[in-house]
Amino acid sequence: MTCINRHDLGLLALRAGTGAVLVAHGSQKLFGWFGGGGLAGTAAGMEHMGFLPGHRNAVAAGLGEAGGGAMLALGLGTPVAGAAVAGTMAGAVAVHAPAGFFAQSGGYEYPAFLGFTAAAIGVAGAGRYSLDHATGRRFDRPWMLALAFAGSAVASAAVVSKRNKAQAAKAKAEADAVPGAGA
Repeated sequence: MTCINRHDLGLLALRAGTGAVLVAHGSQKLFGWFGGGGLAGTAAGMEHMGFLPGHRNAVAAGLGEAGGGAMLALGLGTPVAGAAVAGTMAGAVAVHAPAGFFAQSGGYEYPAFLGFTAAAIGVAGAGRYSLDHATGRRFDRPWMLALAFAGSAVASAAVVSKRNKAQAAKAKAEADAVPGAGA
């Protein structure tokens, strides 16, 4: 008889809780569930925040959250899931950063916490009570960890950089539209 391992049970609880939160947030973006805007509303919001094109970014954010969250909860492809969520949350952090750290003032505390938690799970692995364990770690190889996090870092840096350039161009256009502001 196998004894229940507290470490693996803790990873299961952390994966399930974090994954459920992410699935709920991603479902708001993709399907409009739980009071979300669905793809149309999320795409409009993405455009407003400078993520262009809005629809493509809405789909990417929704899939990063819902898909990555589901994979974390199941413990399937854990390095890829953790990296996908961490990259998605990097975009959310960029949006909230001007408001400071704390969530009550609109800051980036919450998406940073979700991103770091997902990254930590991706690095630590899913544990015994997971689909990764059940499949002999077929989708959790050491090379996948390095590749997934490197790819996520490059992709999120590119998306955030493009967003920052769009925001700067928008601010310049607004300043130029005000008589005497550009002089």
